[in-house]
Amino acid sequence: MRISRIYTADELSVGQMLQLDRDASNHLSRVLRLKVGNPVVLFNGDGSDYHGVIEIIERNQVSVHIQNSESQNMESPLHIHLYQGVSRGDKMDLTLQKGVELGIKEFTPLLTERCGVKLDLKRWEKKVQHWEKVIQSACEQCGRSTLPRLNPVIEISTALEQTNSSHHFFLHPDAKESFSAYSEAEPTASIALWVGPEGGFSDKEVEQALNNNITPVQLGPRVLRTETAALAAVSVMNTLWGDFR
Repeated sequence: MRISRIYTADELSVGQMLQLDRDASNHLSRVLRLKVGNPVVLFNGDGSDYHGVIEIIERNQVSVHIQNSESQNMESPLHIHLYQGVSRGDKMDLTLQKGVELGIKEFTPLLTERCGVKLDLKRWEKKVQHWEKVIQSACEQCGRSTLPRLNPVIEISTALEQTNSSHHFFLHPDAKESFSAYSEAEPTASIALWVGPEGGFSDKEVEQALNNNITPVQLGPRVLRTETAALAAVSVMNTLWGDFR
């Protein structure tokens, strides 16, 4: 039987009796219907899994006794930083969720000319909080014990001024080269991948990217949706340089 994994922001240590928060408690007791004595795994992003058993189940409160811990090495050897144009509906959620599963270590949501999501500051803050939960849930599912970093939403022009990765690629259907043209590069530092929203990057944004020495690449003859493009590109990177080899 698969043991449930739960993210918590609390400090964790062996021997600790931890009272989980309301959401985690409800998930274990009401959704999964676990009982006292059932094993669970907790993690807080420090790179270790903390194995414990449920000791107490009360109304809206589950307490877990942590019995041992083990370091995990589920991380990709690549530090992929995805700069993703914010997409509408649940497309952004899908990109984040599957990006976590594929090993992306850093996400930066981009506001671009063709971004269809227009929110005020307070609603952007709530959106980012929602995305953080999506990332945490994806880590619970895929076994990662280190949380990818989620940066604040930023204008693409500002993001281009702050780039510090050694390898930059942006997806463009009219690019002349694919990733295979750079297969011998063997990047050892951070790789930045730039993906536009629905409708892609504007001509002005493409020009800005080129002026910042970001390499255009394409993913074959078919035009991919924004939520497909980033995941396909990361899969190619993992095949060329990462842990898909």
